[in-house]
Amino acid sequence: MFNMTRLAAVALLSFAAGAASAQTGPEQAIRKAIEPRLGDGVKVDSVTKTPYGGLYELRIGSDIFYTDAKGDYLFIGRVVDTKTMQDHTKARVDEISKIKFSDLPLDSAMKMVKGNGKRVIAVFEDPNCGYCKRFRQTLNEMDNVTVYTFMYNILSEDSVTKSRNIWCASDRVKAWDDWMLNGKNAPAAPANCTAPHEKVFALGQKLRITGTPTVFFSDGTRIPGAVDAKALESKFASIK
Repeated sequence: MFNMTRLAAVALLSFAAGAASAQTGPEQAIRKAIEPRLGDGVKVDSVTKTPYGGLYELRIGSDIFYTDAKGDYLFIGRVVDTKTMQDHTKARVDEISKIKFSDLPLDSAMKMVKGNGKRVIAVFEDPNCGYCKRFRQTLNEMDNVTVYTFMYNILSEDSVTKSRNIWCASDRVKAWDDWMLNGKNAPAAPANCTAPHEKVFALGQKLRITGTPTVFFSDGTRIPGAVDAKALESKFASIK
């Protein structure tokens, strides 16, 4: 992730558009003009002409920005249709953040089934995350869900220890709920028991998960943060 303060400062300045030959196309010319000014090591993944306002979309990782046809200015913020109030930027971020749910290594997650289990999610959580504990309480009050929990230890070394103890418990799901809902620690893990910490951490980095909880739905979309029951029900209802 690049420095947002640096980028915000750059956004206040007029960019000098470099000359580009017709053979390169406007997208390549825009990339060539803007990329060097975004900071060391920043790479623009794609430049795409949008159907609104003559803007070009710049995608940098999972972040979306906009520029004009000459690459003179950088626009930071959301594009919203004033007639329909559709947030075009959010729609694009949701699209590029989607995953293929079936590609998740579910053998590295704890599985909890409630009721018929038809509504499926995967959650990346840290055992020392207060928002994760709040979300776990929300899940505890829901029915007809299957929850795959990936213990994504990003807050401290203690998170790694707690996750290993829980993973190595005789009943992982119970041990997880005991800790997240009631603050009851799992017994110390046996010396010969290993947990999938490295694998899950690498997966989270690949998926650009920067905070917990992060929830993935069966359609591949994600919601970051401790979403409440009403929002969860609404999202489940929207999945065909």
